[in-house]
Amino acid sequence: MAGVFAGLLWAANPGLALAEKADRSQPIVVEADKRGTVDTQKQITVFTGNVVITQGTLQVRGDRVEIQESADKFRTAVAFGSAQRPAFFKQKREGTEETVEGTAERIDFDEKNDTLRLTGNPVVRRMLDAKMIDEVTGTLITWDNRTEFFTVDGGAPTTASPSGRVRMLLSPRQAASGPAAAASSPPKAASPATTSKAPRSAGAAGK
Repeated sequence: MAGVFAGLLWAANPGLALAEKADRSQPIVVEADKRGTVDTQKQITVFTGNVVITQGTLQVRGDRVEIQESADKFRTAVAFGSAQRPAFFKQKREGTEETVEGTAERIDFDEKNDTLRLTGNPVVRRMLDAKMIDEVTGTLITWDNRTEFFTVDGGAPTTASPSGRVRMLLSPRQAASGPAAAASSPPKAASPATTSKAPRSAGAAGK
């Protein structure tokens, strides 16, 4: 392993908090080019063909999406893509005009544990007005919004991380000027193989 990198990508945000609070109360809408299938025994719904899932400001896209509901009524969802056409997610950050966008060959969302895992050439970016402010790459990116932690793992070389090392690109403060700058302090990062907790502020991941 190239090591584990954990820390603050955006200091005004708990553990890369990416959700609009209102997203939690919004309905989930699923659209796809091809028909969906529902297994009522296993409680699994599968959609294929340019699948788009939206819930408030949250959008997830993939070539194939599987949604499963557990006995305690929590959902898990997996969006599948490929190296050429990765799965994608985007969500507006609470209290700013910024969005967080991520791509990976697989994106797993666990509603009960409130985590999001990106594997297979994962890349996460903070965006403002279609311009990238910050970017992080590795072999595994995990968001845990209950504990307010964000981790990036290094490992085997990938297209996004040819060296297998964790890589973070942080823009100068002036690049993030504007409405979002007042809501964000300069990006900071913890040392490898450590875990940091971000200052507390509004925002939590949506479903």
